[in-house]
Amino acid sequence: MARETPLVALDVGTSKVCALIGEPGPDQTVKVLGFSESKSDGLRKGVIVNIERTIAAIQQAVEEAENQAGIDASSVIVGISGGHIKSQNSRGMTGVGRHDKEISQDDVKRAIEAAKAVAIPIDREVVHVIPYGFIIDGQDGIRDPVGMLGVRLEVDVHIITGAVTSVQNLIKSINRAGFDVDGIVLEPMASAESILTEDEKDLGVAMVDIGGGTSDIVIYLNGTVRHSEVVSLGGEHVTRDISLGLRTPHERAETIKRSYGCALVSMISNGQTIAVPSVGDRRDREVALREMVEIIEIRMDELMRLIQMEIQLTGYNELIGGGVVLTGGASLLPGIVEMTEGIFGCPVRIGKPRYIANSEDFPGLDSPAYATVTGLARHGLYQRGKRDTFGPSVFGTFGKLFERVGEWVRTNL
Repeated sequence: MARETPLVALDVGTSKVCALIGEPGPDQTVKVLGFSESKSDGLRKGVIVNIERTIAAIQQAVEEAENQAGIDASSVIVGISGGHIKSQNSRGMTGVGRHDKEISQDDVKRAIEAAKAVAIPIDREVVHVIPYGFIIDGQDGIRDPVGMLGVRLEVDVHIITGAVTSVQNLIKSINRAGFDVDGIVLEPMASAESILTEDEKDLGVAMVDIGGGTSDIVIYLNGTVRHSEVVSLGGEHVTRDISLGLRTPHERAETIKRSYGCALVSMISNGQTIAVPSVGDRRDREVALREMVEIIEIRMDELMRLIQMEIQLTGYNELIGGGVVLTGGASLLPGIVEMTEGIFGCPVRIGKPRYIANSEDFPGLDSPAYATVTGLARHGLYQRGKRDTFGPSVFGTFGKLFERVGEWVRTNL
């Protein structure tokens, strides 16, 4: 059997751009052929604000991954996030078309199309349409209606939309970096592909991906997505607070946070101090570690309570028997699990990439910071040529948008 073409996954984040080249491994794992990351400073809160810097970061990350893998990439599957992402639930209904009343795949497609017929502003585009429950002649709780008998078929779907301009800027950046876009996947759903178990998805779980500029929330119940949300706060906001509070350069604040940071002051001993670089030619200062951790605790407590409020507003907070799974770079803060359990009142764990076949060849790739890029690779590899569970096509419903944006890019470059 001919070897399958490797897939390139691209995570364009606020603090870093990650590129992973992989091919299918055993038991639906990803065999990594190349991986690289570059510093990203062209985005704010997950949205591109400097296209040239974004292009340079994409080129650097992908080219280094290409060198490791020994292949030349032509296209990528990319994740999308940012405060412009919105979601809503909808229901569609259709009559069963066949005379014998057996429900076909065409009936399912018509019901989904009916559910998509909701008022969406002209400046927004559908990213994913995710069916999460079917109803046949009033009987609900049906996961797969194909082959069953009925007269009326209804479907409940979760619709995710994004701002067209934000998507255009993302696609344009990738095109100008020299690559085509094979598909776009919502980042928290990609992260879930990498870290969640099927049992958690069935029982009910809230996954929170705390990135640099945003915190992404996705809730699973009965095996499918029920809610998604993007909160425009992340690890970069903690770093900024440390920089302002301790009067130190932003990059030094990030280094101090990673080296000595903690989410709870109660975990810090009195009397501990750290050297804090000053601005300009001033000498470094000795500062109580407790002072920095107090800054982190205040911001992280604010973020986690905001996330808790968002989950409560969905009405699913009592149904997530699997608890909360934290991932993303900021989830590495010591004490974050204890803080989150105290706020949510349910079990919390840190989610690390689970499905890497050769993790020993790429030390550190199993960190929560790389949940999105590994999830993008896994999703892309195992949905090729299949009907995507995220929507009617393998990468959601961005096909027509790709065509429009591709033409726009070609005429404006």
